[in-house]
Amino acid sequence: MTIKVGIFGSGLVSMHYITGLYRLREGTLKPYGVPFADFKLPYNFTDEEVVTVYDVDEDKVGHELREVIKRNINVDVPIPDSIPQLKIKKGILGGSSAGLDKIFKPIGLDQEIGLEDAIEEITRDLKRSSVDVVLNLISTENVEDVKSVEDLKSRIKEGRLSASQAYAFATYLAAIDSKKPIAFVNFIPSPLANSDVFVELYKEASSVILGDDGATGATPLTADLLEHLKERNRYVRYIVQFNIGGNTDFLALSIPERNLMKEKTKSSIVKDILGYDAPHYIKPTGYIKEIGDRKFVSMDIEWITFNGLIDELIVNMRINDSPALAGLAVDAVRISKALLDKGERGTVYEFNAFFMKNPGPKHMPNISRIRAYYNLLEYLKKREILMN
Repeated sequence: MTIKVGIFGSGLVSMHYITGLYRLREGTLKPYGVPFADFKLPYNFTDEEVVTVYDVDEDKVGHELREVIKRNINVDVPIPDSIPQLKIKKGILGGSSAGLDKIFKPIGLDQEIGLEDAIEEITRDLKRSSVDVVLNLISTENVEDVKSVEDLKSRIKEGRLSASQAYAFATYLAAIDSKKPIAFVNFIPSPLANSDVFVELYKEASSVILGDDGATGATPLTADLLEHLKERNRYVRYIVQFNIGGNTDFLALSIPERNLMKEKTKSSIVKDILGYDAPHYIKPTGYIKEIGDRKFVSMDIEWITFNGLIDELIVNMRINDSPALAGLAVDAVRISKALLDKGERGTVYEFNAFFMKNPGPKHMPNISRIRAYYNLLEYLKKREILMN
């Protein structure tokens, strides 16, 4: 019953996922922050096993996974000895290298052998590792959606495909070649589950591509507050929500074109939930190293209530950014594998609507996470994935 997990990106989210997963497997950690921990699913946390990890940071590639994790988060959490003795493999830069040299020294497999051969090499490794689920946890990148399979292949030849798109295509090829369904879970804003081309490719491979952009922290709360106001027919005058953090993802978001992708996924909730596009400012806005991974979030929502009076809500929070998403990843792995077992193909909106900020497929509504949670529960019951 083992679920073999591959991970693209060995940043803080990946590190917290791996550390927390193996602490859960050892029984030394309570599953707080794992949404479906109290429900009976076909797979347990103990069934998840990390088998391959990729990165493009020179300080990580070729190094032991456990040592890299220990170097980065051992101050905050204990690192279990049960973490597998894997070396982090060299990943793909593709068209996503812009600005990375401001964060670390980037090295990509495609720099050595070209993008086409790099995709083939990663495809072979995914097949050798016999992965069931792949998590995309790389830094936010600027991505242009592909228009067709021909466009995708043309960009590969020209080296213009983004890292996420290259990883998603390699995973598709691994599923096709091995005739084994694979789930690709895209936790960053790149439009993959929102790409008609990739959804169709994954249908062809009897696999699923899920995403886009993991929903944690302030955005799910904003969505639920807007749902509350809509249900009471209060007219929202404006919404302000911003985050400031000190981890490498916030550093990456200080690069304007990378920030733009995150802004798009965060802002899509307003019109979808309210039915009108209230004036809003919802985006990551700053990087301060000293804040670290515990980001600062502030929110201000003003609305018109009965008799034309004005009410206002102001929220300030500090949130451990990476662990919040890592906890979701634990459930995303076992649920996505169960979806494969039930024959799901392409993408699954009910999954995406709960787990993601910009749920695919394209043009599907972005609903409140409260509604999405109960919709997903009902869906999992109907598919006999969730047992009473």
